Amino acid sequence: MLDKLQIVKQRFDEVSDLIIQPDIITDQKRYIQINKEYKDLSAVMKIAEEYESLLNNIAEAKEIIADGSDEEMTEMAKMELDEATSQIPGLEDKIKFMLIPKDPEDAKNVIVEIRAGTGGDEASIFAGDLYRMYTKYCSDKGWKTEVEDISEGTSGGFKEIIFSVTGSDVYGDMKFESGVHRVQRVPQTETQGRVHTSAATVMVLPEAEEFDVELKTSDIRVDYFCSSGPGGQSVNTTYSAVRLTHVPTGLVAQCQDQKSQHKNKEKAMKVLRSRLYEQELEKKLAADSEKRNSLVSSGDRSAKIRTYNYPQGRVTEHRIGLTLYDLSNVINGDIHKIVEELKLAENTEKLKELGEVL
Repeated sequence: MLDKLQIVKQRFDEVSDLIIQPDIITDQKRYIQINKEYKDLSAVMKIAEEYESLLNNIAEAKEIIADGSDEEMTEMAKMELDEATSQIPGLEDKIKFMLIPKDPEDAKNVIVEIRAGTGGDEASIFAGDLYRMYTKYCSDKGWKTEVEDISEGTSGGFKEIIFSVTGSDVYGDMKFESGVHRVQRVPQTETQGRVHTSAATVMVLPEAEEFDVELKTSDIRVDYFCSSGPGGQSVNTTYSAVRLTHVPTGLVAQCQDQKSQHKNKEKAMKVLRSRLYEQELEKKLAADSEKRNSLVSSGDRSAKIRTYNYPQGRVTEHRIGLTLYDLSNVINGDIHKIVEELKLAENTEKLKELGEVL
């Protein structure tokens, strides 16, 4: 462990020197990367100092015990040895998790797509509930959300809503939300009081930067049309809504949320770029899943990942067998525990891969 920490210390010293270099400061992209690495390494070094201090305390205590000339000092040393020794395993586990190579995608902002699935109007209402859940969660994390495109349901909620999330390490937390979310409850439209099962699909795409995906103008077909609202009524009579089709892949992105044609095109382009980027990411995830049982179901839109059971006030996270009887708080945005448990499960899987490297 100490050998591994020495390598980290060397890199930390290098990064500490790099971050103040003028050519790094003027290169915004490079500076953001270096600054992020500096913060990550700083956190490791803080734990490393605590770990080394404990090892020194253990060594000193053993020396005093071996000497044995002062009975009172020996007793104190034994107590200190027991206390320090008991803290070592926990710190070593913490360091191992911190040394797991981070996925470069984790630092990215995201595009979230929520679509009503089986269940008719109730599925649209549930899609609206999920949207509110995520916006509250994002607000708790200090992240900013912005609607990119929207299609409202006939009885409330959304047939589809696409929104972006910007902040620190957004994809690292949000990536676990991709998949089918299922709700079991009595719909507002149900007169007999029977429990129905409905579903909504969530897709979380890492937002692609311009340098991540090469989009040729010649490959994109642009269509302009009038925005419309629920029931098909016209919202405005100008051709402000934009639909972009990437001809080589057939991928489509559209936006009608803004009154400005230019802004709608800009937003649609952001979504299209992220969908193209996600295609490449799917291939990577497919390759990864051959090595490990990945919890990130970006490539599998049919994977049922979570059930929200209203009669029992229960939320079940199927991938890790986690059940919480705290539905009201979860649906109000408190998904922190679920996300942390999923991250822990993923990191534990990665530790198994690393084996004895650490």
